[in-house]
Amino acid sequence: MADEQAQEAGTAQDQPQQQFALQRIYTKDISFESPASPGVFRKQWQPKVNVDLNTKSDKIDDQGNFEVVLTITLTAKIDDETAFLVEVQQAGIFVIVGIEGENLRRVLATAAPTILFPYARESIDSICVKGGFPPVMLAPVNFDGLYSQALAKQQAEGQGEEQPATH
Repeated sequence: MADEQAQEAGTAQDQPQQQFALQRIYTKDISFESPASPGVFRKQWQPKVNVDLNTKSDKIDDQGNFEVVLTITLTAKIDDETAFLVEVQQAGIFVIVGIEGENLRRVLATAAPTILFPYARESIDSICVKGGFPPVMLAPVNFDGLYSQALAKQQAEGQGEEQPATH
């Protein structure tokens, strides 16, 4: 019994420790445009809002540090006129050790953006208010769901290419 426990302990120690930790959060870029002002302020405020999300990650050194950038672009239009356009690139440096392959890609595409999102949301809300517009409260985002959808789409497209063409 003691030998089994010692063996299990040895096996656990042989596996590399997994580590995922936030090192720093910062704003990489902020852009705000209100091309229709001041006339837009005289119109009834019932905008059509479009939100685009994008993430990208890069390994920045050999110590397991990665930069993850969450880009959110929000466009508000009244009729066909752009009331405002705001883009925020919220970035973070994360140390990720002992996680590789698909698990690493998942962490970079889901866990890191989930941490960055509240900061980007606050920046968007703040800049819109400073631009003279009502507050913008973006709904929470399920990055796990988005990642799973993107993976399923990628696999479906990959399978489509492998199938022989029929005429």
